[in-house]
Amino acid sequence: MLSLNKSVFITGGTSGIGAQMAMDYFAKGYRVGVCSRHRSTFDKNISNEKISFYEADVTDKESINTAIADFSKFGLDIIVASAGRGYKNKSAIPNFDDCRDIINLNLIGTINTFEAAIKYFAKEKISGQLVGISSLAAFNGLPGAPAYSASKMGLVQYCESLSLSLASLNISVTCICPGFINTPLVKTNRHPMPFLTEVDVASKKFIDAIEKEKKLFVYPKLFGFITLIIGRLPRFIFRFIIKRSKLNYTKS
Repeated sequence: MLSLNKSVFITGGTSGIGAQMAMDYFAKGYRVGVCSRHRSTFDKNISNEKISFYEADVTDKESINTAIADFSKFGLDIIVASAGRGYKNKSAIPNFDDCRDIINLNLIGTINTFEAAIKYFAKEKISGQLVGISSLAAFNGLPGAPAYSASKMGLVQYCESLSLSLASLNISVTCICPGFINTPLVKTNRHPMPFLTEVDVASKKFIDAIEKEKKLFVYPKLFGFITLIIGRLPRFIFRFIIKRSKLNYTKS
């Protein structure tokens, strides 16, 4: 078990993969802080008084900055930007309010989160770690999920750029790109979800990748390999494949 001197803060850490990572980190001896918009999800899914909860909205820069600043008074080693959302319903004509909210939460929310952590790491001159939870959906534009794919691709590029520019400050950056994980986020999907992974299995894989300071971690490996290969195809071939009825989620 690791020392309690290690600290991790997880946004979106009260449900899904964020909650599982919070509990797994706590079991490893970390001091853990989580945040979400509503305390009710924390009480329902975690209810551990030794895990610090903050009611904060990552899309509100001041809100998340205040939460991270308070938690980091006793140290901060790792920040995990896990807060995110997808579409409740995938349709040919997207819900544009959903599109704006998805971009704001998945991408801008991560930028706000990282900003607060980077300022702390730079001020304290410590070698902290930033972790962004992206998706395999980042590597191809998927039907019915335009803003989701865009936000996750933006996150991949944002993390890669930061990993290069922050290296001189000894701040490492890890971007995790999972496939389908059995969380509330996928409950409304009405299409096949190949390689669906249970949340406890995924969490352990993610934490291992974070500990190894991997720059980019795709999981499951086979699904990631298939996705990346498809992404290398000429786009007219990709469009021909993805428009097949079994893959076009807008037909579901």
